[in-house]
Amino acid sequence: MSEKEKDQEWQQELITRLASSALTEQRRSRRWGIFFKLLMFSYLITVLLMIAEPEWLAEPIESGKHTAVVDLEGVIARGQKADADRVIKGLTAAFEDENSAAVILRINSPGGSPVQSGIIYDEMRRLRKQYPETPLYAVVDDVCASGGYYIAAAADKIYADQASIVGSIGVRMDGFGFVEAMKSLGVERRLLTAGSNKALLDPFLPQKAEQSAHIETLLNEIHQQFIDKVKEGRGDRLQLDDPLLFSGLIWSGAEGVKKGLVDALANVNEVARDVVGEEKIVNFTESDDLLTRFSDRIGATMLNLFSTSNRTAPQLLP
Repeated sequence: MSEKEKDQEWQQELITRLASSALTEQRRSRRWGIFFKLLMFSYLITVLLMIAEPEWLAEPIESGKHTAVVDLEGVIARGQKADADRVIKGLTAAFEDENSAAVILRINSPGGSPVQSGIIYDEMRRLRKQYPETPLYAVVDDVCASGGYYIAAAADKIYADQASIVGSIGVRMDGFGFVEAMKSLGVERRLLTAGSNKALLDPFLPQKAEQSAHIETLLNEIHQQFIDKVKEGRGDRLQLDDPLLFSGLIWSGAEGVKKGLVDALANVNEVARDVVGEEKIVNFTESDDLLTRFSDRIGATMLNLFSTSNRTAPQLLP
């Protein structure tokens, strides 16, 4: 073979290799392109699910007669899991479902805002009147104290475990005083107000007798509202001759039965099976989409960072 022929053969082989390499690279690029397109598509689907949760994910899909359950979990406060709006949405959906043989409010809460508790109580009473054929029961998990019990009193009957904690029918407002600490550190408090009582409950100023008396009057008023609601809901089942019943003390579920705070000892499954007669349970608790949960968590964190150490509003807590 001549040198010219060898040179031509080498050139053809080089061109073949270059074409083959280009084709391989093109296929590789196409595969990566498909991969990234699928990744982007999955990301967009996830974002859409977070922003607008589909109805088929948010609503119960069971059919037929059932016992509806709504969970009230944690501190009763605006923006929390036990927010009045959230609980009421769940209760409303449960009552509106024609297959709900009864509605159970499952409570595990130490209490919280008297306003939020009162809103839920009133709505429970309204729904009960609107749907007279659908019983409403409260079932206590670990704790149903203070504002939690305020709400439970609106139910037709209250059930609890023998070791559950119930009661704490009282109101509190607490904080700290740093007056002496500031003196020992040589710190001077500089505060300007318009209104002689605008610095009410300021932890860096001494308490004034007239302000403390005003707060006591406020707490007693809210306490009486609490007592009236419990009496309205529980009626003659309460052991009213017990002077400690409305003192803020807590009791076990077993002792709560004796005092008329609880009707019987039972859990959710037992109430559904033995009281309602519909063992199948459907949970109607309102749930947030992932994006809302994330933003709420960020908001709660920021609120905790900037909040003061004082509780400046009455609380229905143990």
